[in-house]
Amino acid sequence: MGKLVRFGVSLDEDLLEPFDALCARKSYSNRSEAIRDLIRKALVEDDWRDAGGQGAGTLTLVYDHHKNDLARRLMKIQHDDHDIIVTTLHVHLDHYNCLEVLVLKGEAARVRALADRLISCRGVKHGTFSVTTTGQDLA
Repeated sequence: MGKLVRFGVSLDEDLLEPFDALCARKSYSNRSEAIRDLIRKALVEDDWRDAGGQGAGTLTLVYDHHKNDLARRLMKIQHDDHDIIVTTLHVHLDHYNCLEVLVLKGEAARVRALADRLISCRGVKHGTFSVTTTGQDLA
């Protein structure tokens, strides 16, 4: 970790008050911790836009496993990129609907492409991909 540097931030009260409320709701001990997290989040998202390095993320899917041979199609796509799937969690929400969470890690462009292929698979009701970092290049 580098040397601690202090800097000032000027904000309009109309922006500072909701920010302080957000800090309290999220249990930040001070504004600096919240600002550090916001900066890290922006850096991680920017790194994903370049998609040149390694990345990690979680993919969440909700689907009806009875529809159009969907479970088999999703499994085939996953097997094609098994090397970037760290683990999966499959939950039966009810008789028809399943929730599946995949932890992905690898070349950022491949990880993003796999997430996009699974989310766009016909029959998937809802899908979200949340990017994060491997932590290697983040202070």
